[in-house]
Parts: sequence; structure tokens; C-alpha cells
Amino acid sequence: MDYSALSVAMRRLSLLAGAKIMEVYAADDFDVKVKSDASPVTEADEAADAIISAGLREAFPDILLVTEEQAATHTSTAGTFLIVDPLDGTKEFINRRGDFTVNIALVENGVPTRGVVYAPAKGRMFYTRADGQAVEETGDLALGSVGETHVISVSDADNSALMVVASKSHRDQATDDYINRYAVHDMTSAGSSLKFCLVATGEADLYPRLGRTMEWDTAAGDAVLRGAGGFVVRFDDHSPLVYGKEGYANPFFIAYAPGVDLVTG
Repeated sequence: MDYSALSVAMRRLSLLAGAKIMEVYAADDFDVKVKSDASPVTEADEAADAIISAGLREAFPDILLVTEEQAATHTSTAGTFLIVDPLDGTKEFINRRGDFTVNIALVENGVPTRGVVYAPAKGRMFYTRADGQAVEETGDLALGSVGETHVISVSDADNSALMVVASKSHRDQATDDYINRYAVHDMTSAGSSLKFCLVATGEADLYPRLGRTMEWDTAAGDAVLRGAGGFVVRFDDHSPLVYGKEGYANPFFIAYAPGVDLVTG
């Protein structure tokens, strides 16, 4: 795998997809449909998926591509594959809350090793460089030139005063009960894969998810967090979260900075 070419392609395609998403977001109205699993999908999801899929298939034709919006791509698993959620946080998008992202990741032998998370409404972009180090790019986020990048790393967590981030749209009592087992200094809510990125930058120490997710929801954020020194583990036994599972469904999980003393669920 040419990681340099992949990093360039993921950044470029996320920007192109983000521009299309924001074009729809700015409209007075847009179509919203309901998929077979009862989740919403918009014309922005579909347009962004088309942009990213075409770009990845052209650049990396020999690598399996899995995308949320193309059910035909969900039928196979492989040791190495690209996985895409063109618009993560569709509910945030529909409600015009801004916490939605473009997610593109590479999985190798069950591990997301490279990824990009772009939040176009917030102007924040996080990705892994060719060497796997996670960075945040700031500035204009232009297609033609890479702006200033800053290496990001997880916090040195203080277990007597943890910073916790949880889902904005899917938080429930079980999540609150688990969080209450820690000494929490502050809580914040965020949508989409931005929660992984807040842990990656040290803005949060811990992100527990006790709810349904799919691998395309998490792979890019997971890659960014790993590239910043963090971990993502299963909720039940604290073993590493692996990818390429049958059906691409995730178990409950915990994303965290390594200094956090995890409690058993």
C-alpha cells in the first residue's frame, strides 16, 4: 500500500464530499428517506458516497471497498479493505446541528491503520499521515494545498477528574450509569465520529458507546485515535475492537486515552 498516495486521496476526497454535503446543507430543503434499518439517508449521503467511491475505485482498484450507502459492498470481508461513511451523523445533518463528518479509513488485518475524519460544518479535519501519526489540519482546508498541520496526541488523563464525551443523539441511561462509575470533571456531547477525535486531541479522556454502531461509523475515528496514542476496546472484555466482522456490526466499545483506569462494565 502506498500510504502517501492514500493520505492524499483520502484528504482530497473528504474535501470534495464535504463541499457537496455543505451545498445540500445550505439549501432551504432536501430529501430525506428511510432505509430498511429505519435510519435516515439524504441526498447529501448519496452524493458524497458517489464522489468518494469513484475516487477510491479509480485510485485503488485492487482494494475491496465497503461503503455504508452501497449494500452490495457489504457482502465480503478481507484482510485489507477501505471503508467509508460518506456522511456520519445524518441526524445531526438533518437537524442542522453541525456535528456530522466524512469518514474514510483503511483497515489492515482487522485494524484501522489510516483514516480521515472531516467535519465540514465545523471546519475541522483530522487524519493520519503516511507514517500513521494523527494530525489536525487548520486553515482554509483547500484542495490545492495542505494547510498547517499539528500533531495531536491523547491526554495524560487524571483519573480523579476525567473529561468524558458521549453521543449527542444516542445517549441512554446505561451510558450514564457507566459514566457515573468514574470521577468525572466535565461532560460534553458530540455527534458522529468527532467523539473519537476529541479523545485524540486530548479534549476528552473517555468515550464509551453502549449502543449499535457499524464499522463504517467508527473505523476512521478509530484510526485517528490510534494514531494519536489512544485505544478502542470492546466494552465486555476490554479486548481490542477488530474490523472485518461478519455484517460489519460493532459490539459496545470504549475509546480512551491510555492513562484512564477502565472500570468493568
